[in-house]
Amino acid sequence: MASISMLLLEPTDDGIVADLSKRVIRDGEQRLMLAMLECATEDFQKYVLATDKRGRALFLAAEEWISATDDPSFFSFESICEYLHFDPCYMRKGLMRWKAAKLEAQRNQQADCANPPAA
Repeated sequence: MASISMLLLEPTDDGIVADLSKRVIRDGEQRLMLAMLECATEDFQKYVLATDKRGRALFLAAEEWISATDDPSFFSFESICEYLHFDPCYMRKGLMRWKAAKLEAQRNQQADCANPPAA
């Protein structure tokens, strides 16, 4: 029975509470950063073709945040990607490639509407 009691530690022993607290804070930071990244990505994709003032503003804010490479803040796109172990350059290129494809598809659709097939 003595060996079992040795395995039970007081919560304050060896910094268990401090470690748990740090982990909870880290988990909260990660959730916040992931939420920021998701929100910007959603705005970027949802409003890429927006023509209204609000939609364009949301898209441009997201694009500017994603494109910034010299922002030293803790909540910059690059900092968040690196903290979450994502490659910011890879993500940025993928989003810009997606944008180019979306704009090209829109141009093609507009060209098809402007030049209907002859019957």
